[in-house]
Amino acid sequence: MMVGRSMFRNIKLFCVIILLQLINSCTNTCAKSPKVISNVPVLAENTDSINKIRMEIKATEKAKLLDVVFKDEAKLKGFNGVVLIAQRGQVIYEKAFGYANIKKKDSLKLNSVFQLSSSSKTLTAAAIMLLVEQGKLKLTDSIQQYLPNFPYHHINIKMLLTHRSGLSNYVYDCEPYCEKPNLYNGCLFTNKSMLELLVLKKPPLYYLPNKKFEYCNTNYALLPLIIEKVTGMSFADYMKKNIFEPLGMNDTWVHDAKTDSMHKNVTVGHNASGSLEKTVFADDVVGDKGIYSTVEDMFKWDQALYSEKLLKKETIEESFTGYSNEHKGKRNYGYGWRMIDNGNGNKIVYHNGWWHGYNSEFLRRLNDKTTIIILSNKDNRMAYQIKDVLPILTNTSEAVDVGGGD
Repeated sequence: MMVGRSMFRNIKLFCVIILLQLINSCTNTCAKSPKVISNVPVLAENTDSINKIRMEIKATEKAKLLDVVFKDEAKLKGFNGVVLIAQRGQVIYEKAFGYANIKKKDSLKLNSVFQLSSSSKTLTAAAIMLLVEQGKLKLTDSIQQYLPNFPYHHINIKMLLTHRSGLSNYVYDCEPYCEKPNLYNGCLFTNKSMLELLVLKKPPLYYLPNKKFEYCNTNYALLPLIIEKVTGMSFADYMKKNIFEPLGMNDTWVHDAKTDSMHKNVTVGHNASGSLEKTVFADDVVGDKGIYSTVEDMFKWDQALYSEKLLKKETIEESFTGYSNEHKGKRNYGYGWRMIDNGNGNKIVYHNGWWHGYNSEFLRRLNDKTTIIILSNKDNRMAYQIKDVLPILTNTSEAVDVGGGD
């Protein structure tokens, strides 16, 4: 009996030892495993690095100050939208204010989807530059090389990208030929409809090609037609396969009148009084506008521009170079990017947008990797008023005027 009890104690002790070893092994393994923050795996040793960055940029303090600014914008000035602000790859402030549909009172969320309006141009230009890198087109190629019936000569792709084509704006030229809002010859007015009217009516140029900079939506409405000709894909499919999916922009797409409302978390545009915007002329022309996205997807686009995940470093630098220098000053335009360069190393590249009740602000200060993304679905110029935001982020009295909708 004593032997049996001794054997039992030995077996029990053995089991305890094995159990302790298993627990210890599990603890060691878990300590080495990635921690997950916002669905992005972060190695344990990187957590300290992230915390260090957040302390250096004073993320907590800045977040409190930014919250005061945007709460005031929402309460006193009617801002209705979502904000994401980051520095050095770290999101400092992210918040939603108001409604996706004001009448239904369905609150906006961080992953609510907005029409980017003219901020879409940054992505359209990137699609062209990707094709340039692949050797599928050249910036010096004439438009007729891809659109043979195009009625204006001596205009190349680079002139479209930099708004130096001299073309008139289709938004004004084509509307008189639509029998009802957004319909031409009984069909939706699209990029192809625009080209058809340019060929048929030949509206006069504003300026001779490459004579001067003149911001014009026609330029970026022609680029998707060139992309489709070169790739044999629709603009929407090309963007999805070659830009949105590679960057993980899973809540981003090109406008389609038939399917937009089927997407999750999509918002609707409102006018300044809060009423729903109605279908208007040129809603279905894309490239100059028409891309839908979220602040978090746009942050992925922002971060990709600090790497070569999509475009080469040389291509990105070329896109951030100003090509309209006939007017002396600190402002310029690259390939799909406006820019402000005071010559003090604080270069800003950005693009605003306005269309159909949507306002967008996508701003990047390169030297300290500051990012401001503001998407709104109620027409309100407050989306562009960042004079109280940049000083918080830069710890200076720096004031920057990024203008209005386009």
